[in-house]
Amino acid sequence: MKTVTLDVRTPADSMADFANAWKTGKAQKTARISFATPELLWKVLTEKRWELLKVLCGAGPVSIRETARRAERDVKAVHGDVTALLNAGVLSKTEDGRIVFPYDAVKVEFLLQAA
Repeated sequence: MKTVTLDVRTPADSMADFANAWKTGKAQKTARISFATPELLWKVLTEKRWELLKVLCGAGPVSIRETARRAERDVKAVHGDVTALLNAGVLSKTEDGRIVFPYDAVKVEFLLQAA
């Protein structure tokens, strides 16, 4: 099963992991998409966008119209949400213009602690 971890980490921590992987030549065990703050994570992953990820999880490349049909939503609204997820690096686009979420599972990870 191919899993992606959506987490909250500082850009410096993300770059340090990247530099370490580059230096050692060892790829990370799981794919990661990091957000600088919990607020940014929730801004990008709205309830409707989370529903789209559930629809796309393990589905392979599909058109925006097919995504809207599966999510039982308006194509124009889905297009806007897909664009936001593409811009955030959560979704990818194939050469023929279909969208893909190339993971079978999603793990969300962040820590809330006292100020």
